[in-house]
Amino acid sequence: MPILEETKKLLEHVTGYGRPPREEVADLVRTRKAQLFRFRDDGATPNNPRLPLIRYRTPVRLADGLDPAAIFEQLFAANGWTDAWRNGMYDFLHFHTKTHEVLGIARGSVRAQLGGVHGRVIQLKGGDVVILPAGTGHQKLAASRDLLVVGAYPAAGKYDEPKPAEADHDKAVAAIAKVPIPAKDPVYGKDGPLLEHWR
Repeated sequence: MPILEETKKLLEHVTGYGRPPREEVADLVRTRKAQLFRFRDDGATPNNPRLPLIRYRTPVRLADGLDPAAIFEQLFAANGWTDAWRNGMYDFLHFHTKTHEVLGIARGSVRAQLGGVHGRVIQLKGGDVVILPAGTGHQKLAASRDLLVVGAYPAAGKYDEPKPAEADHDKAVAAIAKVPIPAKDPVYGKDGPLLEHWR
């Protein structure tokens, strides 16, 4: 799937077909309440002691005639979350120590374990968005065959993906504490709930 989706993404960039103009993507956003989840350091997965995971249930209207992945890419980029990718979700537990991550479910559904082995199992479906603060463990437990996820990152940060057994726990905790708060919510921009909940 990654090769097919990357080819599709390239063609959309060249032709504009199926890709909403950036100035119009805000019209596809609807107000949703932020659902917050807090996860403790379990000794293996550090999670984030300060920042909650945020889930928005279908804040994005996946309009007919537009590629749902392109909608998420344009929306996230408009709010400063870039380096977007299209794929599924890894089936192994991992986290990021140097960046936050947003995941938009463009198609299908996924049953995800969030917060490490002692975290929560959450079902996500097309149109949902989850924002993972640095350190938050995540992995796919099960998914529909058509699952397509768009991920992106705020400008400040660097990508890594250690598994709990591979990470030096103390160094991971120290790195997570240094990841800055992004300037904008990836869905709602500068006035979004993320900035209120991640102060």
